Amino acid sequence: MLPFVAVITFLFSGIVHAAVTWTAMPFNPASVPLAVRSPYLSAWLPQGSGTALNAAWPTFWTGSIVGWAGFVRVDGTTYTFLGLPATNNSTPTQKAVQKSFQFTSTQSIFVLTAGPVDITVTFLSPVEPDDLVQQSLPFSYLSVSASPNDGSPHSVQVYSDISAEWITGDNSLTATWNTTVGDIITHQVQLQTQTVFGEKNDHIQQGSAFYSTQNSTGATFQSGADIDVRSQFVSRGSLPNTQDTDFRAVQDRFPVFGLAHDLGTIASPSSPVVFSVGHVRDPAIQYIIANGALQERSVFFWTQFSTVQDAISSFLGSYNDALTRAKAFDDKVNNDASAISSDYASIVALSIRQAFGATEITVSKGSNGSFNTSDVLMFMKEISSDGNVNTVDVIFPAWPLFLYTNPTLGKDLLLPLFEYQATGQYPNKWSVHDMGASYPKALGHNDGKDEPMPVEESGNMLIMTLSYTQRSNDKSLITTYFNLLDQWTQFLITDSLIPANQISTDDFAGSLANQTNLAIKGIIGIQAMAGIAALVGDTARQSNYSSIASSYVSQWQQFATASGGKHLTLSYGDDASWGLAYNLYTDKLLGTNIFPSSVFDMQTTWYGSVANNFGVPLDTRHTYTKSDWEIWTAALVTSTSVRDLLISSVRKYAADGSSSQPLGDWYETTDGSVEGFRARPVVGGHLALLALSESSAIGEQTPGDSSQTSAGNLTSQGMRSSYGTSLMTIMCFLSLLRTFRVVFV
Repeated sequence: MLPFVAVITFLFSGIVHAAVTWTAMPFNPASVPLAVRSPYLSAWLPQGSGTALNAAWPTFWTGSIVGWAGFVRVDGTTYTFLGLPATNNSTPTQKAVQKSFQFTSTQSIFVLTAGPVDITVTFLSPVEPDDLVQQSLPFSYLSVSASPNDGSPHSVQVYSDISAEWITGDNSLTATWNTTVGDIITHQVQLQTQTVFGEKNDHIQQGSAFYSTQNSTGATFQSGADIDVRSQFVSRGSLPNTQDTDFRAVQDRFPVFGLAHDLGTIASPSSPVVFSVGHVRDPAIQYIIANGALQERSVFFWTQFSTVQDAISSFLGSYNDALTRAKAFDDKVNNDASAISSDYASIVALSIRQAFGATEITVSKGSNGSFNTSDVLMFMKEISSDGNVNTVDVIFPAWPLFLYTNPTLGKDLLLPLFEYQATGQYPNKWSVHDMGASYPKALGHNDGKDEPMPVEESGNMLIMTLSYTQRSNDKSLITTYFNLLDQWTQFLITDSLIPANQISTDDFAGSLANQTNLAIKGIIGIQAMAGIAALVGDTARQSNYSSIASSYVSQWQQFATASGGKHLTLSYGDDASWGLAYNLYTDKLLGTNIFPSSVFDMQTTWYGSVANNFGVPLDTRHTYTKSDWEIWTAALVTSTSVRDLLISSVRKYAADGSSSQPLGDWYETTDGSVEGFRARPVVGGHLALLALSESSAIGEQTPGDSSQTSAGNLTSQGMRSSYGTSLMTIMCFLSLLRTFRVVFV
């Protein structure tokens, strides 16, 4: 017999997809990732409850159209398979009929019927976390193959184009373009007047878009007005190899850049026609270094390719190998996630391209102009909720993605934050909130007026640093930046047991004093520093910090448990309040185990009793929730049924069809409606259970002295240590603060 949650999910799925005429695996998401590789190469199909590939224009993550069209011509009849292209032909085109849709971690695959031929349309955005060159290439694939469905041979031609809408957030601006023809046919389009490091409506106003294909027999091209170029293909099944030289505004007779292939007469499945789409700029990131100097950084792929054409040629030429690697990656992720549940596997598959698509891997140049390949930094755009660079509390929820795929990428994300603060330019004693207010300008906050999340960001940095070190056996972060880590720990000691009135990562919910969940993070941060100290052989700090964290946990339990003993509160002293205590997850992730198992059991029972139709609310102030925190919570609960309830709630929301935007992490638990975020990298947090499984696989032992450095064993060592005069003074002071705040705030 199916569990109740599974039955409800099954029934709901039938209702949602009743109007859909194609099969969908694992489900129809609100928006399908098509080409999602960077903050500026981000194209989606806004699907809603079920929109076919040829029933809407692809859009940028913001919702603005990025023209991307596709035709297949079969025995002289032209069918649309991508976008909503119009022509001026007297002979109308037909729409191919979508038969199926499937998404994996790296691919979105559509099968459509075009009369007597079926076509398979595959959008592949590679995820190659172990290869910095491949992962940093800002290109994505579109492949189209054809197969007769009636057993007879048919004449087939394939066409696709992109528009100049790919290069700007303001279509009134003038574009220029050119086409190069060699072994590869490449259309290049860019703004006539560019703004380096400048954005307009979240589109970069710098660099060029590229649309390319192999110059095989039967390949043709054309640039020109959208209706003219498309009509040419519809009439002839080919393009005239001509270039429009009338540079103009993007919205003026929309210039498009078409490519066509004649497959000839096919009697069996054809080889795929492969196109690449990309967006390239150089320099990519402006980054503050010591003494306020600004460094221009390039995307890492430039270390291997001297020209964009070289990169495109390599990218197109390695399609088969890239597809093989993608399938292997997809299979591993699916197998690992399916061991938890099929619902979980589907959530993870939808999340990976989105999370990586907010990042760019960069490299600096030396004084002689050569690339310094030892200086690798990764940057992340806080998509949708803000335009910040490397926001600590956006990296933090996404952190499980990097732990699971390649922890070194996590280190590369943290390094800009560490390097900047080590220069002494940031004046506050806690961790900075982000590296810059507007991507791609990583200019820091030398005035100290970044968004203030002192406990949040300090705890995050300590937790992520220890978890990276545990997974990688690389002590470089903790040895190089030990003093910074210790400084943040000192701050947490004064302000984490009883947090002052402040915001946390859920800043949209408002500030609050005495936050139970924020205190958890601070306490685990202190214990993380005990683990860090152990790894570098500083046994005095290890013992002291572990003792403080253990003492704080005991006091926290009294402050944070509702008087009825059934749940933790949202804030100390408010018995009617509660929330997702998702920060407990990191106690399991790090193997610190300083919070009693009874707390996990209590919260598990409580969450099972307060779920709404689409999940458990974030806290009692509102009925909305966050999908990343629900999955983090699913990873910490002690009941499989409650775990599955949380997972299935997120899956149900993702498959709801009430939205047509890229997956949003902030939504209503009552009806599944989206609250406002979209396409954010925090969905990397949906890999929390996979990251935890990896942690279990490698054990709790951290690198270093095998007898003394286990993060999970530090608690017992600390409990055996004496406190010392300074610690007793702090405890007394904090107790007075608690009394004052709980009574008077």
